[in-house]
Amino acid sequence: MSEVIIAVALIWVAASGTAVVLTRDPLRQAFVAGFFGLGLAFLYLSMQAGDVALSQIVVGAIALPLIVLLAMAKVRKDRE
Repeated sequence: MSEVIIAVALIWVAASGTAVVLTRDPLRQAFVAGFFGLGLAFLYLSMQAGDVALSQIVVGAIALPLIVLLAMAKVRKDRE
């Protein structure tokens, strides 16, 4: 059963990582990158690395998309 969960997590990470690369719009890419971060956290959790999974949730699924969105808002504000 554990191997099945790890396989599903690996497929999720591979698919969402590919989606991040193929997404051209920076706003959508920030959200897809957050989804990718959640996939990595699920992979780490399925490998029984709970502390790494919690760190990944904070950094990859919350902080990174938030920083990208704030930077985009600043750039758009400066253009106006």
